[in-house]
Amino acid sequence: MNTTDTLNTVKHLSIKGMERMTSLNELNMSLFERMAAQQMETLNMLMEHGKRTLTLATDAKGYNTFLKGQIEAAKDLSEQVMAKSKAGMTLAGQVNEDYRAWYMSNLAEVSADLRKAVPAV
Repeated sequence: MNTTDTLNTVKHLSIKGMERMTSLNELNMSLFERMAAQQMETLNMLMEHGKRTLTLATDAKGYNTFLKGQIEAAKDLSEQVMAKSKAGMTLAGQVNEDYRAWYMSNLAEVSADLRKAVPAV
Protein backbone atom coordinates (compact mmCIF):
# COMPACT_ATOMS: atom_id res chain seq x y z
CA MET A 1 0.00 0.00 0.00
CA ASN A 2 1.53 3.30 -1.08
CA THR A 3 0.99 6.77 0.34
CA THR A 4 -1.82 7.62 -2.09
CA ASP A 5 -3.69 4.45 -1.17
CA THR A 6 -3.23 5.19 2.53
CA LEU A 7 -4.53 8.75 2.14
CA ASN A 8 -7.49 7.53 0.07
CA THR A 9 -8.28 4.97 2.75
CA VAL A 10 -8.12 7.62 5.49
CA LYS A 11 -10.34 9.90 3.38
CA HIS A 12 -12.85 7.09 2.81
CA LEU A 13 -12.95 6.15 6.49
CA SER A 14 -13.38 9.82 7.48
CA ILE A 15 -16.27 10.30 5.06
CA LYS A 16 -17.94 7.11 6.25
CA GLY A 17 -17.41 8.17 9.87
CA MET A 18 -19.13 11.51 9.22
CA GLU A 19 -22.02 9.70 7.50
CA ARG A 20 -22.40 7.45 10.54
CA MET A 21 -22.38 10.41 12.92
CA THR A 22 -24.97 12.16 10.75
CA SER A 23 -27.20 9.10 10.81
CA LEU A 24 -26.80 8.88 14.61
CA ASN A 25 -27.76 12.55 14.90
CA GLU A 26 -30.85 11.94 12.77
CA LEU A 27 -31.78 8.97 14.95
CA ASN A 28 -31.28 11.06 18.10
CA MET A 29 -33.50 13.84 16.76
CA SER A 30 -36.22 11.42 15.70
CA LEU A 31 -36.26 9.73 19.09
CA PHE A 32 -36.11 13.06 20.91
CA GLU A 33 -39.16 14.29 18.96
CA ARG A 34 -41.11 11.14 19.84
CA MET A 35 -40.20 11.36 23.52
CA ALA A 36 -40.88 15.11 23.71
CA ALA A 37 -44.29 14.61 22.11
CA GLN A 38 -45.15 11.99 24.71
CA GLN A 39 -44.00 14.29 27.52
CA MET A 40 -46.13 17.11 26.12
CA GLU A 41 -49.16 14.80 26.04
CA THR A 42 -48.53 13.95 29.69
CA LEU A 43 -48.17 17.61 30.63
CA ASN A 44 -51.39 18.39 28.78
CA MET A 45 -53.13 15.58 30.67
CA LEU A 46 -51.98 17.05 34.00
CA MET A 47 -53.08 20.54 32.99
CA GLU A 48 -56.51 19.18 32.05
CA HIS A 49 -56.74 17.47 35.44
CA GLY A 50 -55.91 20.74 37.18
CA LYS A 51 -58.53 22.55 35.11
CA ARG A 52 -61.09 19.85 35.94
CA THR A 53 -60.31 20.11 39.66
CA LEU A 54 -60.65 23.91 39.65
CA THR A 55 -63.94 23.71 37.73
CA LEU A 56 -65.16 21.12 40.20
CA ALA A 57 -64.20 23.34 43.13
CA THR A 58 -66.08 26.31 41.74
CA ASP A 59 -69.16 24.41 40.52
CA ALA A 60 -69.67 21.99 43.43
CA LYS A 61 -72.93 22.46 45.32
CA GLY A 62 -71.46 21.24 48.58
CA TYR A 63 -68.55 19.52 50.25
CA ASN A 64 -69.82 15.99 49.52
CA THR A 65 -70.28 16.77 45.82
CA PHE A 66 -66.80 18.27 45.69
CA LEU A 67 -65.26 15.29 47.49
CA LYS A 68 -66.98 12.76 45.19
CA GLY A 69 -65.84 14.74 42.16
CA GLN A 70 -62.27 14.88 43.46
CA ILE A 71 -62.23 11.13 44.05
CA GLU A 72 -63.51 10.49 40.54
CA ALA A 73 -61.00 12.94 39.04
CA ALA A 74 -58.14 11.32 40.98
CA LYS A 75 -59.25 7.88 39.80
CA ASP A 76 -59.37 9.05 36.19
CA LEU A 77 -55.97 10.70 36.52
CA SER A 78 -54.40 7.59 38.02
CA GLU A 79 -55.77 5.47 35.15
CA GLN A 80 -54.41 7.94 32.62
CA VAL A 81 -51.03 8.05 34.37
CA MET A 82 -50.83 4.25 34.28
CA ALA A 83 -51.65 4.26 30.56
CA LYS A 84 -48.98 6.91 29.93
CA SER A 85 -46.49 4.91 32.00
CA LYS A 86 -47.13 1.82 29.89
CA ALA A 87 -46.80 3.89 26.72
CA GLY A 88 -43.53 5.32 28.08
CA MET A 89 -42.16 1.86 28.76
CA THR A 90 -43.15 0.77 25.25
CA LEU A 91 -41.43 3.83 23.80
CA ALA A 92 -38.30 3.14 25.87
CA GLY A 93 -38.21 -0.39 24.44
CA GLN A 94 -38.56 0.98 20.91
CA VAL A 95 -35.78 3.51 21.55
CA ASN A 96 -33.56 0.71 22.81
CA GLU A 97 -34.26 -1.35 19.70
CA ASP A 98 -33.63 1.61 17.38
CA TYR A 99 -30.25 2.32 18.99
CA ARG A 100 -29.33 -1.37 19.00
CA ALA A 101 -30.19 -1.68 15.29
CA TRP A 102 -28.17 1.44 14.47
CA TYR A 103 -25.20 0.17 16.47
CA MET A 104 -25.24 -3.31 14.96
CA SER A 105 -25.61 -1.96 11.43
CA ASN A 106 -22.75 0.49 11.83
CA LEU A 107 -20.55 -2.00 13.63
CA ALA A 108 -20.89 -4.34 10.66
CA GLU A 109 -20.04 -1.53 8.24
CA VAL A 110 -17.00 -0.44 10.26
CA SER A 111 -15.78 -4.03 10.47
CA ALA A 112 -16.16 -4.46 6.70
CA ASP A 113 -14.38 -1.16 6.02
CA LEU A 114 -11.51 -2.08 8.32
CA ARG A 115 -11.15 -5.51 6.71
CA LYS A 116 -10.81 -3.80 3.33
CA ALA A 117 -8.42 -1.15 4.64
CA VAL A 118 -6.08 -3.34 6.69
CA PRO A 119 -4.25 -6.01 4.75
CA ALA A 120 -4.33 -9.49 6.21
CA VAL A 121 -1.32 -10.21 8.34
